[in-house]
Amino acid sequence: MAGVEKWQLAQRQALPLEAKIIRSQQRIREWYEHWDGQVYISFSGGKDSTVLLHLVREIYPDVPAVFIDTGLEYPEIKEFVRTIDGVEIVRPQMSFRQVLERYGYPVVSKEQAQNIYEYRNTKSDKLRHIRRYGNKWGQGKVSEKWWFLTDAPFKISDKCCDVMKKRPAHTYEKATGRKPFLGIMAEESSKRIQDYYRFGCNAFETKRPISRPMGFWTEQDVLQYLKEHNLSYASVYGDIAQGDSGLVMTGAERTGCVFCMFGAQYDEEPNRFQRLAKTHPKLYEYCMRPTADGGLGLAAVLEYIGIKY
Repeated sequence: MAGVEKWQLAQRQALPLEAKIIRSQQRIREWYEHWDGQVYISFSGGKDSTVLLHLVREIYPDVPAVFIDTGLEYPEIKEFVRTIDGVEIVRPQMSFRQVLERYGYPVVSKEQAQNIYEYRNTKSDKLRHIRRYGNKWGQGKVSEKWWFLTDAPFKISDKCCDVMKKRPAHTYEKATGRKPFLGIMAEESSKRIQDYYRFGCNAFETKRPISRPMGFWTEQDVLQYLKEHNLSYASVYGDIAQGDSGLVMTGAERTGCVFCMFGAQYDEEPNRFQRLAKTHPKLYEYCMRPTADGGLGLAAVLEYIGIKY
């Protein structure tokens, strides 16, 4: 299922939840049958993958789930994962601290971090020129807003997700032959929107085949599904409540990597790190502490970028 038009995604996102569930179940069956059941659920312990887990196991109860223990999760996430049956735990070969030391900090956005990293490290004059001025369409360059980061006194890169999450997943897939269900949605980023336009929910022919049966869902759909099905989820989210424009979580809005700085410049105050200081002071102290003192050194990075913490 590929070649989705912009209007088709908008139409699917506007469907009522009941219709979305039916469509997602169809994509799940297609994926399972295509790979003769050699599939797995990528389970982060977050609310999106909790819904994905329920959707898949309502049809195929024995599909294994895989949790990648990066060491970057909220403790409540790990506690919740332990309550779920049939979860295999895999780990990356490098620690987050080692990734920061070798490659650099994840700041601004994945795209900009990659552009900055390549500008600073490539041996190709052509690529360096593109990262400075863009290609013939003006794309692929370090944004003028963030150009000052090319001279930052610390390393910057987009490698964290690849090393901490993708590589362990690839290793698992190579060892088992299983293909993943991912609980990601197009609305989460421009890249995911473009991926959905190209591949739809089930990408059978890509280098790494993946299924995104919730690709056309929205945040409101996830919260509504959790509420209607009375599903348990990680306590760090708090409760599901009615807000001014829809359902909201009273706790953490997102529970990806605790120390990730991608998009932090757009957070409303209190931002993710200001909230972390109150909810998880020990984690906060560790990530802000200078690297020379055994911490992750985020305070110096955030200060340089101009993000309050």
